Amino acid sequence: MVPADALRLIMLSSLWGMSFIFMRVAVPEFGPIPLILVRMGVGALLLVPLLLSLHYLGLIWQHKGRLLFLGIVNHVLPFTLLALATTRLEAGFTSLINATTPIFTALLGALFFTTPIERRQYLGLAMAFGGVYVLSADRLDFAIGGDGWFILAVLGATFCYGIAGNYSRTYLAHLPTRVLAAGSCAMSALVLLVPGLLLWPSEPISLLGWGNALSLAVLSTTLAFLLYFHLLASAGATATSTVTFLVPVSALLWGYLLLGETLSLQVIAGMVITLLGTAVATGVRRRKTPFNSTYPPPE
Repeated sequence: MVPADALRLIMLSSLWGMSFIFMRVAVPEFGPIPLILVRMGVGALLLVPLLLSLHYLGLIWQHKGRLLFLGIVNHVLPFTLLALATTRLEAGFTSLINATTPIFTALLGALFFTTPIERRQYLGLAMAFGGVYVLSADRLDFAIGGDGWFILAVLGATFCYGIAGNYSRTYLAHLPTRVLAAGSCAMSALVLLVPGLLLWPSEPISLLGWGNALSLAVLSTTLAFLLYFHLLASAGATATSTVTFLVPVSALLWGYLLLGETLSLQVIAGMVITLLGTAVATGVRRRKTPFNSTYPPPE
């Protein structure tokens, strides 16, 4: 990887790590669904100009049903669940559980998409889930006021990502990345429009809330997508997949610096075990295509 791509990788991990900070600050004022409406609506407005061609518009119309499904399972549901989780959980903690996305992608691929799992990967799967247990064992309280349901919300988001990754690779891999990115963002915004407006907060939203919501849409969605696609084209899928392991580190660091979140020994131990297990399970050093790659290489 050339130095320029290494810098882009660090920037991408920082932007996606910051998304957990933006959500944690903005979601108390917006609520989960209105916040994700802003995220996907602004993202769609900025990405749709990439489709100003009869060829791309024709592809959108031809695959509108599958792009709608992708938008729901890759954006609407997981983003809303993560936003809900950040109303209770720390940004760094949420990002660490979210890092298990490749694990669910591998399991769902083996169960429903005929993607084989190698023997060595079972050890990685066990380690990753063990890391999640270390992180959350003392917080799995499902009583009123407990963290258990919010932890399950994050795991639900990673489950959705697992479906989206396998679905996209199986049914949409032939489409240009701009069609997948802009098309699924636009479909997501349409799905969220009515519920987002109905649940729009009655109280005025502060400048801080708007600033974090727009930063989530512009920086952690639009700009992050563009960096991601550029990296795929320049550095390749395997190198780009290492962002999976950098995002939680970024979120933990930003959470510590900006929100005063603590870095306990339990969190550090859980992070090491979870990310090491994910690395073993996904075979990031051996595979040419990562388990968590939702989009095909750019055209």
